[in-house]
Amino acid sequence: MLNGMRHGVEELVEEAAAKLGRGLSVEDLDGVLIAYSSNQPQADPARVRFLLSKRLPPDIQAWQLSHGIATAVRPVTVPANPTLGMYGRVCVPLLVRGFRVGYLWILQGPEEDGSAAILAALPTVRLELELLAGLLLESNTAESAHRRGREAEFLAAAAGDRNAQAAISGWREVQGRAPWQVAVLLDPEGVTPEDPQAATVATSTAAMQATAGIDPALFTAGTETHAVVLFTATSARASHAAVLTHYERELAKRSGRPAGRILVGISEPFSALKGLPEAAAQARLAAQAAAVDPELGELVDVRSIGAYQLMGAFAAEPTSVYFSLLEAEDRNGELLPVLEMLYDSDGAVQTVADRLHVHRSTVYHRLARVRKVIRAEPLSGRVRQELHLALKARRWAGRPRI
Repeated sequence: MLNGMRHGVEELVEEAAAKLGRGLSVEDLDGVLIAYSSNQPQADPARVRFLLSKRLPPDIQAWQLSHGIATAVRPVTVPANPTLGMYGRVCVPLLVRGFRVGYLWILQGPEEDGSAAILAALPTVRLELELLAGLLLESNTAESAHRRGREAEFLAAAAGDRNAQAAISGWREVQGRAPWQVAVLLDPEGVTPEDPQAATVATSTAAMQATAGIDPALFTAGTETHAVVLFTATSARASHAAVLTHYERELAKRSGRPAGRILVGISEPFSALKGLPEAAAQARLAAQAAAVDPELGELVDVRSIGAYQLMGAFAAEPTSVYFSLLEAEDRNGELLPVLEMLYDSDGAVQTVADRLHVHRSTVYHRLARVRKVIRAEPLSGRVRQELHLALKARRWAGRPRI
């Protein structure tokens, strides 16, 4: 954790403790101590153990979790447990736009009857709680053992691991939210990172931040080259567009590079988790296609990428005799671009002429040169199909490998 962040958390904890007149501590989602107030007048034996070891003992953590703190969005009263040496206490979940980043704990006194006084005083530290949550979200949440484990399990399920699929089927983010779809967030300039581990933390944290508070975005995971987001399936794209914008900003903040062009590939919907691997593959293909073909835009559904859907199944990049002849002849790059634009625009010669800023006669002249080189009609069925596919395959060969 960054020293500056820790210093800010400790100051806020001290300010809140002074307002409440109680001992406070903050821990992450794994039960690791982040900060505590210097004054701990109500510290019980369990709290003393925790402050000394900096990690919550398993038996105490189990007791606290048994009272629902992992899913709570409001303060939770955890009753005393003399067997564990625990007084009663209040757990305040620290949330940012619905994203859980840690817990603030407030201890009751040994003779205090209930938590009513603590709960009544919490509004006085609302600002400190909001600032604490914001600082924790900016910290090493993506590096916590709990988060790393969940992301690894999700990515394993997306890779086809049946055991992992069974495990994530019980997650609250997944249960009852079908049908789903997968989105891949890709920065084409960042697919060969110098430090893969740092890149994974950057994509993971950026994705978490980018989706915080966006309800259709259910879970995120980061890899060294891209981020993966599980969405509730919808034909609307407002949420995906919002995630794209936020991710672009957050990734730039963490990677140290200027904000670049972020691409979002989106899968078809699926209703059973056995369809997760195929959906993840579709989303990757869509993002890769957007990287090599700017005409597709930044927010790309797999069904809109045309022949690129087939490219991922090829063991080698496809080519053809006609294409090889043209590629060898087209030294000035005049013939192949005209053909690709013509094929992409359904044979509209004027559209091609306008895009190239040339006269229609120039387009016809270049088509005549194509006919001469290949000794065939480039606008006829099979020849057109072959050349169009080969042109897209040439683009596909330059895709980001993710």
